[in-house]
Amino acid sequence: MSPPGYGTRPAPSSQQGTRTPSKRHATPIKPVRTPPSTDFPGPLDGQATHLYTFCMSDHEYSVCVEWTGNLGTGTSGYRAYSRDHDVRGTTTGPPVIHGSADPAFRGDAHRWNPEQLLLASLSQCHMLWYLHLAADAGVTVTAYSDTPTGIMVEHPGGTGEFTSATLRPTVTIAPGSDPERAAALHDRAAEYCFIARSVNFPVHHEADITTGQERAGEGFRARQGLSRE
Repeated sequence: MSPPGYGTRPAPSSQQGTRTPSKRHATPIKPVRTPPSTDFPGPLDGQATHLYTFCMSDHEYSVCVEWTGNLGTGTSGYRAYSRDHDVRGTTTGPPVIHGSADPAFRGDAHRWNPEQLLLASLSQCHMLWYLHLAADAGVTVTAYSDTPTGIMVEHPGGTGEFTSATLRPTVTIAPGSDPERAAALHDRAAEYCFIARSVNFPVHHEADITTGQERAGEGFRARQGLSRE
């Protein structure tokens, strides 16, 4: 039996991972979370319908990041080089991502910066878990989009960190699907998202649920304050 993931049943929500509170230090402390239980209840009703036993498994990922911004004199000065770089897979696969720095740090606004890619990663992970949970819960999703935002604080000495992120998914469900159940699934997705569980800042979500027969803006709106911290 494979471990829980986007395409497998998750463990139950009764013993979800929690973060051990800690004061902010100069060196970030990795959050400590308890592993989920191995008994999986029904999608939302809390009644055990299946029993699965999962083994812990490691998944290793790799990418290649190559700086392409040598303008002739390398890093001979702060303004002497470009922040451009390429992100590619270590094997033949996805297309190259053309990256740079935030324009505030002399980057190219026409290229992706690390801060944007971090937000994209949080949004992708949440969406993939949400679609999985919706399928299990009998909620038919027909469209999904998200426009996440994040706040990063820069300190006088040049250091900085993200202090929060907010996902704003707009979800369209088929007529007959329960909008309240569809909204509640965002809480479940937040509990399981691998990326949200790996960061040390809160990830909020404000979901807008619309059925296929409703006009935009008339759907069931669910604003959850804190979805993962």
